[in-house]
Amino acid sequence: MCLFKHEKELFHPVAIERPNPQYAALLQEQLGGGNGELKAAMQYMSQSFRIKDARIKDLFLDIAAEELGHMEMVAQTINLLNGHHVDAEAVEAGEIQTHVLLGLNPGLINASGYSWTGDYVTVTGDLCADLLSNIASEQRAKVVYEYLYRQIEDKKVRETIDFLLNREEAHNQMFRDAFNEVQASGSNRDFGTTKAATMYFSLSNPGPNAFSGKDVSAPKFSK
Repeated sequence: MCLFKHEKELFHPVAIERPNPQYAALLQEQLGGGNGELKAAMQYMSQSFRIKDARIKDLFLDIAAEELGHMEMVAQTINLLNGHHVDAEAVEAGEIQTHVLLGLNPGLINASGYSWTGDYVTVTGDLCADLLSNIASEQRAKVVYEYLYRQIEDKKVRETIDFLLNREEAHNQMFRDAFNEVQASGSNRDFGTTKAATMYFSLSNPGPNAFSGKDVSAPKFSK
């Protein structure tokens, strides 16, 4: 049985030093954007439906449930930042859709006012592919939060973003650990097993070692 329940206490308390409606519009990106909390929750939950490994299935559902909690935190922060009644003139710039459609309710829209869409969600049915997609999703979410962090001086809002940033990193590592356990399965087992899977083609002009007379090898990246 899959059960969700609402805990009245947030994962982390949210607060602001002062209203900032323009920043509220920016923060909408992490509510209804392509790398936001709703996208993450729906992606991990949708991917979990076909997972047979009970531990990994639980991991996906646990993280999905936490992302819904993060979504609530972001929405509450947007509410506090708006700090005014329905009045478009209170916002000097930014999206004003919430003033004419939502009554300032945090909506499933991004920072530009475009609606959230299921097209953001990636599901392949292949555990390796889905895990790699989730690792990338968490990394992209971190980048968005980092951009948001740099554009606000409000210490209270920064505390919330810092918490969410660290949770994205935690999820990233959890998905990496899961991938390490299953990386020889699924599409990684069925394909990529011939010599062509280990060959590097240098198509740069001139390529590495182009004039050395030596065999071309893949570039090395230091750790």
